[in-house]
Amino acid sequence: MNHHQELSAAPPSIGLLIMGRKRPGFDPEWGAAVTGRIRAFLEELPWDVHIPSGNIADEAELGRGVDSCRERGVTVLVVVQPTISDGRLAPLLSRIWEKPILLWATTEKPTGSMISANSLVGTHAMAATLRHLGHDISFAYGHPDDPETQGELRREILTVHAAQSTRGKIFGLIGYHAPGFIDFHADPVFLAETLGSHLYHVSTTELLSRVEGYSSDEIARDLQALGDLGIPPGEGFSPGASEELAMQARYYRAFRDIYQESGLDALAFRCWPDLPSRTGHWPYLALAQLVSQGLPIAMEGDLDGAICSLIAGSLGIGPVYLTDWLEHTRKTATIWHTGAAPFQLCEPPGSPGSPRLGLQFNNRRPTVVEATIRAGMEVTLFRLWRFRNRYHMTALEGHTLRPSRDLMATNGLFETDSLDIRHWFEEMVQTGMPHHLCVVQGRQRDILRRTARLMGATFL
Repeated sequence: MNHHQELSAAPPSIGLLIMGRKRPGFDPEWGAAVTGRIRAFLEELPWDVHIPSGNIADEAELGRGVDSCRERGVTVLVVVQPTISDGRLAPLLSRIWEKPILLWATTEKPTGSMISANSLVGTHAMAATLRHLGHDISFAYGHPDDPETQGELRREILTVHAAQSTRGKIFGLIGYHAPGFIDFHADPVFLAETLGSHLYHVSTTELLSRVEGYSSDEIARDLQALGDLGIPPGEGFSPGASEELAMQARYYRAFRDIYQESGLDALAFRCWPDLPSRTGHWPYLALAQLVSQGLPIAMEGDLDGAICSLIAGSLGIGPVYLTDWLEHTRKTATIWHTGAAPFQLCEPPGSPGSPRLGLQFNNRRPTVVEATIRAGMEVTLFRLWRFRNRYHMTALEGHTLRPSRDLMATNGLFETDSLDIRHWFEEMVQTGMPHHLCVVQGRQRDILRRTARLMGATFL
């Protein structure tokens, strides 16, 4: 299956502030050697790195350095002091860079009796000052040549980038949440106050006007791309269903155009009852294609679910399967939804349970993607949500099993040995967790916990 990645989240852009001294102190040769290794490590990463100065030692140089990083579109500010710097610069740094900051302390010279750097002491002092000022920070410690430190730095760069990806953004909502799904309600004031982000509202009428207004030529490439997926028809779905695929191409193009023309960073839309009632078609093949390509988009008006997809994409752990929580036992939960899972998480083509085109389970209208979530994967279920005017996040690690019975639409089975799911679920319900969970591949609880902290979210 061909699912292009041109819609995936933007990668981190790193700005390195090397905090230094006006006059040499401690062991300047050691400090210079460590600085060189810091530069070498960062330049080996697959992300853009900007270093505005080799020695930031006063307020004027700090201001110029931060301005330069801002002009370059830096998303992750890494602050190092290979030898202890002037702690009086911390309040200014907090004032001129309001985003989360990654502080990296480096090691002492392993030989000799003289204190060579005091990097950890200086970075500790800066960290304490920033936290007392209410500034969100990430912290790493170690020599730049140490593989464990390198892994820690990569993780912390991604967490800062992911937290920053939710701030000062534009989130789109087409229509409203699905009827009765009040747990998905998007509050524009809360988004502004918590994330400094803006809710951009689009009517369902505008979406439908776009869907119905494209010419055949305008959707030709999108129709070809959907056909190239090679998804076979399932039960009740006619082979070579050109009308059904053409409507999915229209939906696909409409969602993409609204997303790109409005400059959105995440998008949720109300699907039922509006869309199939007007067009006779569900948009779920188009949605499956979009989420497989990395677009942070969610059905049923679940904007926080779309923000979860944005976070996962920014962390490099997506795509997200947005699932209902259908039933559970002490160890397992059935992860089921109405037919729009990312293809990467489904059983591979040609195998039992691989994607196939089908009709919606309830009103028997096209087009959904019937599929089984691939068994034998390590996965994490997570969710971000608003409760009592504060964001909360949870994450539960486990693995997927082959479902014990076939279910229409998208079907999967999650298992964990870390706790009793029944008790965990009750605690989450008591804290208002919505009924959509996000499934991502891998054991991701720690990196999600770190991202939640930088977002100011309570992690459960």
